[in-house]
Amino acid sequence: MKYSKEETSRLNIQTKKFLKENSISDKKELEELRATIRFHEWQYYVHDNPLISDYEFDQLFKLLERAEHLHPEWITPDSPTQRVSSDLVDVFKSVEHLSPMLSLENSYNADDLNDFDARVKKLCALSEGDELSYFAEPKFDGGSIALIYENDFLVRAATRGDGAKGEEITSNARTIRSVPLKAAFSDYGIGKVELRGEAVISKAMFQKINENRETDGLALLANPRNAATGVLRVKDASETSSRGLDVFIFQVSYVEDLKGENAMFKQKSHADWMKILDILGFKVALHERKVCKNIDQVIQYINQWVEKRDHYKYEIDGVVVKVNELALQEKCGYTSHHPRWAVAHKFQAKQATSVLLNVEFQVGKIGSITPVAKIEPVQLAGVTVSSISLHNEDFITSRDIRYGDQVLVERAGDVIPYIVKAFPELRTGKEKPIHFPKHCPVCKTTLIREEDEAAWRCPNFMCEAQIIQRLIHHVSKDAMDIDGLGKSLIERFFELGWLKNMADIYRLDYKAISNLEGMGEKSAEKLRLSVEKAKKNPIHRLLHGLCIHHLGKKVSKLIAEHLRYLPDLKDWPLERYTSIKDVGPVVGKNIIAFFEDKKNVKMLEEMEELGVNMKQTSEDKPKEIAADAPLAGKTILFTGTLKELDRKEAQELAERAGAKNLSSVSSNLNILVVGEDAGSKLAKARALGSVEIWTEQEFLQKIR
Repeated sequence: MKYSKEETSRLNIQTKKFLKENSISDKKELEELRATIRFHEWQYYVHDNPLISDYEFDQLFKLLERAEHLHPEWITPDSPTQRVSSDLVDVFKSVEHLSPMLSLENSYNADDLNDFDARVKKLCALSEGDELSYFAEPKFDGGSIALIYENDFLVRAATRGDGAKGEEITSNARTIRSVPLKAAFSDYGIGKVELRGEAVISKAMFQKINENRETDGLALLANPRNAATGVLRVKDASETSSRGLDVFIFQVSYVEDLKGENAMFKQKSHADWMKILDILGFKVALHERKVCKNIDQVIQYINQWVEKRDHYKYEIDGVVVKVNELALQEKCGYTSHHPRWAVAHKFQAKQATSVLLNVEFQVGKIGSITPVAKIEPVQLAGVTVSSISLHNEDFITSRDIRYGDQVLVERAGDVIPYIVKAFPELRTGKEKPIHFPKHCPVCKTTLIREEDEAAWRCPNFMCEAQIIQRLIHHVSKDAMDIDGLGKSLIERFFELGWLKNMADIYRLDYKAISNLEGMGEKSAEKLRLSVEKAKKNPIHRLLHGLCIHHLGKKVSKLIAEHLRYLPDLKDWPLERYTSIKDVGPVVGKNIIAFFEDKKNVKMLEEMEELGVNMKQTSEDKPKEIAADAPLAGKTILFTGTLKELDRKEAQELAERAGAKNLSSVSSNLNILVVGEDAGSKLAKARALGSVEIWTEQEFLQKIR
């Protein structure tokens, strides 16, 4: 079978029509849908070049199934359907779990799973040829909780928290109808048991909740996961009840018999415990879980879920694989971070096709030109995506992306929108090449591109777009941290002529601001206090806020340690910069160029006259690290999502403890601190073998 360019184009138009209308009007249209599906099957299975995402194909297939269900007389033998194929809060008290709620090691492909299988067999003293049974189950995307039953009654429920302790949410858990208030564990000789589960909200319930919130004028919830985790910890238990939460139990983590002795091994396998929980009335979805004889069956099971996840009632983000036999689990043991007998296989990023409508060329604070694609809006991982960065000219050229192209879009890691590729085979001849501008789209200055850089830049320091972006950066949290003076106000004040450079921020007319629509005296006074507070900032913040090319937060701090008075930089030779460890000649030359411009020096003089601090403060001075500091002389890197700290707080704590923060995994790294969903950095650190891998809790224990 082979399709001409004209037929390919026609069937592609039909695809868009069916996906948009999602309906069939007559038998002729049904046959056209079958032809469209056959075409995409051929592209996928024979030609190995899918032109639409899996989700979009499933949508077409479901439409065909619905139509044939309504009109069974239209079914033909050749129809595709007939083919055999820890953040803890103060609201609730903190309680200790009976056993630690550890994270899971992640897997992303079949190779990872085969590696996991080999490691487990080695731990269990099995040969590679021996078969090892696994229990595989959907990884629900919600909030983990721990339930304790004693003498058959639910006595406590808690959130995951930091893994060792969680927040007690018993009153809220009792409102969840899938959580039994009493279960006959005593029939099995059990006196006390701790269960692990995932609290989730169905997609349909989530949609209903958001529809009601929209009617009531409330902000919409971002996704089912946030809707579930947020309502677990509300003060009013009736609100938890109203969300329609479900709890799927996935683990028996602690068992005592009626005499108070360990009874975990009363059952032989994880599957045995799940069967008991099913009998006792817990929501375990046994029909969706499977005992696999070997890792190959696990991979088959995962592939099945990849196909049906988008149509499943609940959001799932992967599959959890566990050694089934409890005695072998015990042999495998645990690390401080995860059980060695389990792995979480994460699904690949979700994808969709769209059309590139336009490209906007945006000017950054140092003049870098960033092309931003405007596409037909698509839903990816619960978010509507309509704008995607194309990074630079080389990115566009290497992928041969053109105006009007159909493109494959994904959210890498379900976070960052990304154009994977264009589909040249679908071009009609109307598509046009994207020509990168030769002149700045705002001030029309000829663009330049440095030999070692990928970006084109506008060299006009007084370009209006750059001025606005520099002002936005100057007041940002990482720079001068002026609360209340965000992007919209900067742009508004600039249009009014109140802001021409950074010095103007410190001489704003607050009386005039109070008279602006939407402001008022209180807002103006609050802004004034924020600006006054910023004037006292340490000079490393001011240095970073000047938007000098390559002068980031870290290097600004290093220079501030050697600088008593900021304007002295105008007299520093290049050698003075390069004599500071980790400060290179490129950033040194850029700072020299900044101070050679008399307008910049004059601006700093004005800022000083307006009260902006230019002298070294105690915060700028190098921290004296004691030789016995817990992390003295160590290098450290944080990856994944931390529970108790944000990334900035963790890095600052590490510095105070004597460590140096690195930005990537290398042979120079001593410690990698991993949070949830740690990815490639963790794998690379393990491969090096020389890096200590800590959990967030271990890090906090070390520095305390």
